[in-house]
Amino acid sequence: MANISISPAIGAARPARSATRNRSSAAHDRWAVLLLFLPPALLLFTLFVIMPMGEAAWYSLYKWNGYGMPTEFIALRNFQVLLRNTAFTQALVNNGLIILISIAIQVPLAIWLSTMLAHRIPGVVAFRLIFFLPYVLADVAAGLIWRFVYDGDYGLFAAISNFFGLATPYVLADKDLAIYAVLAVVVWKYFGFHMMLFIAGLQSVDKNVLEAAEIDGATGWQKFRYVTLPLLGSTLRLSIFFAVIGSLQLFDMIMPLTGGGPSNSTQTMVTFLYTYGVMRMQVGLGSAVGVVLFIICMTLAFGYKRIFMRND
Repeated sequence: MANISISPAIGAARPARSATRNRSSAAHDRWAVLLLFLPPALLLFTLFVIMPMGEAAWYSLYKWNGYGMPTEFIALRNFQVLLRNTAFTQALVNNGLIILISIAIQVPLAIWLSTMLAHRIPGVVAFRLIFFLPYVLADVAAGLIWRFVYDGDYGLFAAISNFFGLATPYVLADKDLAIYAVLAVVVWKYFGFHMMLFIAGLQSVDKNVLEAAEIDGATGWQKFRYVTLPLLGSTLRLSIFFAVIGSLQLFDMIMPLTGGGPSNSTQTMVTFLYTYGVMRMQVGLGSAVGVVLFIICMTLAFGYKRIFMRND
């Protein structure tokens, strides 16, 4: 009788000990992976991210031309110069305009095209490729192409104006029109990326939900407004996040297109940093711009994620 009552307890203890050993082994493996891969990643992140950021913050406190070691400590005077600089103020305004146009025109255009190209219809792949191709094109190449298009002497605008017998507009030479020319190129260049995001989001929408809404008598607009758009909420928030952060970092396309001119009318914060911090050898001032840009990007990124993307 004793043997019969003890043997089940022994049998139950063995799987428990085995499970404990398996959990211990899995935890040991995780620690081994962390110790193997985490130190090199932390080292690279420190060398190429943390240290440059710290150096930029340090240089921003000096008046320095980039040669030798900075010695003329001026505290926060570089930041005071920035706040009084009309070119930097214009750069802030231009970044705000680019963000506004990206959210108000670029994202809605991408949603509209994605609703048409998400279905499996003949030729849809070709249309997706055509609309996505500008995003694949390098920013510098896009800037050079549109510089030729806008050229008032030999470009496409000049050819069209001459064909209709109209006066040729010099768009990039007009400080009132140049920024709008840049905004048009920004929309053309990046809406394809957002379109592909929304196409991926639409393909994950349950077709049964749309069919149920159609059976209930919903029109096409009602299905989009009350069914499709809410289901695309996480994709829409992600698209806006990319649009905002990308707008703050815009540089490669503007330099070959306008170089920040005319009269600093198309400067962004990054082109201002390059023009004044690198080309004019005011490294301390350029570092101050980098610090301001970093603070703005981090504030917007973490604030946006905390407020709008905390459930995604």
